Amino acid sequence: MENIMGKSFIRRLALVVTLAASLPAASVLAQTSSDGIANEPEAEVIDTDQTISVTESVRDDQIATRIQGILKATGWYEDVQVDVQDGIVFLDGTATSSKRQDWARDLAAKTDGVVAVVNRLTLVQEADFSIDPAVSELRSLWDKTVSAAPLILLAFLILPLALFLSSGVARVARWALKDRLGSPFLRDVTARFIALPVFLVGLYIVLQIAGLTQLAISVLGGAGVIGIVIGFAFRDIAENFLASLLLSVRQPFRRGDFVDIAGHQGVVHSMNTRSTVLVSPEGNHIQIPNAAVFKATIENYTASPNRRGSFDVGIGYDASITDVQAIIMGELAEHDAILSDPEPMVLADTLGASTVIIKIYYWFDGAAISPLKLKSVLIRRVMAALTDAGISMPDEAREIIFPEGVPLVEAPAPSDTTAPTRTPAPVRKDTPKTKIAPAMDEDLSNEVDNLEPQMQVQVEGDKDSNLLDS
Repeated sequence: MENIMGKSFIRRLALVVTLAASLPAASVLAQTSSDGIANEPEAEVIDTDQTISVTESVRDDQIATRIQGILKATGWYEDVQVDVQDGIVFLDGTATSSKRQDWARDLAAKTDGVVAVVNRLTLVQEADFSIDPAVSELRSLWDKTVSAAPLILLAFLILPLALFLSSGVARVARWALKDRLGSPFLRDVTARFIALPVFLVGLYIVLQIAGLTQLAISVLGGAGVIGIVIGFAFRDIAENFLASLLLSVRQPFRRGDFVDIAGHQGVVHSMNTRSTVLVSPEGNHIQIPNAAVFKATIENYTASPNRRGSFDVGIGYDASITDVQAIIMGELAEHDAILSDPEPMVLADTLGASTVIIKIYYWFDGAAISPLKLKSVLIRRVMAALTDAGISMPDEAREIIFPEGVPLVEAPAPSDTTAPTRTPAPVRKDTPKTKIAPAMDEDLSNEVDNLEPQMQVQVEGDKDSNLLDS
């Protein structure tokens, strides 16, 4: 009897060794058969460490019957087959989840008389339209929210306090910079930069309490990348904003100045973070982007009150240039709007086809006197003075075409063969002067004053952000 039992033990031991060598291949096969199968959410499976008893002398068929009965009772498996050979259990069939597959393996391993388990159960996908997973996630989210409620309340206390302190620091900074920075916009931007760290400290405290310090670092790093992306996307907006900062520092013009920017002339109305607004002499509003203003050549006519004007006069070749210069200088000296310092100039400029071009330069107060009205008055007075002095002002030569030819008339023979000499026209000093209406010379006020209604019109974007207000 002992020999028989010893031989049976040796046979079982050899079979166990053989199966142990083949278990990896069986495991790979089971894994391969389950590739591509999605795991479905399952109810929790609870196992016990209690050993399952069958009978005192356990046979292979009893083990197979017991395990197969339990597996069928659960209803979790299909086509389940349990085969036991010398205490080694072979499980075949299909399971709907990996948890159920492992449960069947553990069940067989804890059964009396089982020395090894070969789990050949395969996984199959089971359609499940249950909303239980969604409900479970919502409950989990609610539990996390309730647990984080104290931190949320603390954040609602610290962040407003940090914002209040930041606003206070900004107000103090604006007051301290009032005498150092003339531009309100520049003061506001500088004060905001000074107050920004106060708010960031409050935000850091909230994140530190919540244990999200790494998140804060990630947010700051991501903000840098996002800033670069936004900078490229809104390059023109950023360029105009920076140009407005630089123009506020340089201040090449002020509100009410008459300027020429990139070929556009007008009175400066306002400047916001995007554009500079001019009012043209026609009363139209012209908006020029600040980036273009910063790059363009700016001609400010009212930066200095004194302005120089000029106009041309053509006189005949028979006239004396010296006499003409004296007459024009006298007219300029008599007019109250012409400044004596710098002194006016009357210069011979060009020899034309039939005239000598005289250039007249004069200075006047551009802030109070209209350059157009003054030029009109001076041209009228100079023309009247030259006409009264008998100075010819011929027109430019023109070509005259006679289609049928010019008839020739025989002139009488002159009594004297000597050609007559051409004498210049005498200056008629006794000729009465042309009367000039004095009323036309009285109103020389600058026409910019007439643009005041257009200057009062509110332009979109300038309501609370006119960077030219001091």
